[in-house]
Amino acid sequence: MTLDPSAFAAILAMACATVFTRLSGLYLMGRLRLGPRGSKLLGAVPPAVLMALVAPVALATGLPETAAAAVTALAALRLPLLAATALGVATAALMRFFL
Repeated sequence: MTLDPSAFAAILAMACATVFTRLSGLYLMGRLRLGPRGSKLLGAVPPAVLMALVAPVALATGLPETAAAAVTALAALRLPLLAATALGVATAALMRFFL
């Protein structure tokens, strides 16, 4: 196995960019004072990113996976994460069994 210099340079550049963005985020958040609206806005970012990653996969697969994703998302509005995940897994398993 050989190491291509351009691939190594690309990996190194991506690692540096990742470290830079994380450290700059930590630096900025330590210096900024957020009001209630800013805190609420930042609290909505992780679920939005998660849905942006999960939704295309859930909608591109089959009916059981799409239904499981919908059940999990709706259950997560009221239930703890573990319970919502368990409902989603159960939905996918039951739909795969019966379909």
